[in-house]
Amino acid sequence: MRKLVYYIAVSLDGCIAGPDGADPTGGPDAFWPIGEDYVRHLAAEYPETLPGPARDAFGISGEGAHFDTVLEGRRTYQNGVDAGIDNAYPHLRHLVFSRALTEAPDPAIEIVSTDPVAKVRELKQEDGKGIWLCGGGELAGALYSEIDQLIVKLAPMTVGSGTPLFGQKTSFDPAFFTLTDSKILESGTIFLTYTKR
Repeated sequence: MRKLVYYIAVSLDGCIAGPDGADPTGGPDAFWPIGEDYVRHLAAEYPETLPGPARDAFGISGEGAHFDTVLEGRRTYQNGVDAGIDNAYPHLRHLVFSRALTEAPDPAIEIVSTDPVAKVRELKQEDGKGIWLCGGGELAGALYSEIDQLIVKLAPMTVGSGTPLFGQKTSFDPAFFTLTDSKILESGTIFLTYTKR
């Protein structure tokens, strides 16, 4: 069975973006620390998680090592559209969860307006590699019970307030994970891989 992997950058105080939910790594208001070693590590270990333009710049092609499918919430997807990228991950099967969006600018993107949990359970039964939950926090909160693995890119920073890792999820539901891998970069970011027990 395929696994749903929440692969996400998070601050020390548990936020994945600022209060407005905009992409913290790009644009004029970018504040997320991205060192050269961070980019090199992504290109070497998680090349499929780089957006298409970055893959082109690095000369990366072919299948990814971990994922063949990416899931995004409407707001996360909109960050790419606002940056002029209608499909940031053309090399992956790309699903966007939205009740309001009926059509994407790129016809290769699948719009899902039904229950995210039911859709993910369906995806897990299909053949393929891992399913990358890219964000945002609201979608992660909705899929909380379905997450099999967390790959947290822990940034050496705090933001004070912003978009929490699981959005505004309010129900108390402890889930336990085992640390299965870790990598500390010189620039201070720590990649932590946790697998659900």
